[in-house]
Amino acid sequence: MFLATPIIRHVTRPDASLQRFMQAATSAAQQLNGDFQVSQTDEATVLSIDVPGLSREQLQLRIEDNMVHLHSVEGAPRQVRRSWELPHEIDVPASSAKLDLGVLTLTLQRRKPVDKTVTLNIQ
Repeated sequence: MFLATPIIRHVTRPDASLQRFMQAATSAAQQLNGDFQVSQTDEATVLSIDVPGLSREQLQLRIEDNMVHLHSVEGAPRQVRRSWELPHEIDVPASSAKLDLGVLTLTLQRRKPVDKTVTLNIQ
């Protein structure tokens, strides 16, 4: 029992080089994908995404139901590819996107629920 204890401690102790590698990989992924912030109101979700060095021509935004997809075009100085799933469907005509000083701000209006109840007359 005592002979295995130092080996178990050694195996379960995090390796410093592995920790440095993981931190570097996480940092690189954040730089690649950009940082973002989300805030919500009763009417909309506001998504602010850091995309420094990219122009609006180098970004493509696609919305499907409650999914938002953002990616940079081929040949852009850096690659961005992110997707977000919102808790509501998006009213695209009422929504907006603005790029200012390397921050893309999406104001995504909630689609009003449609009453799908239908009354059928009995004859």
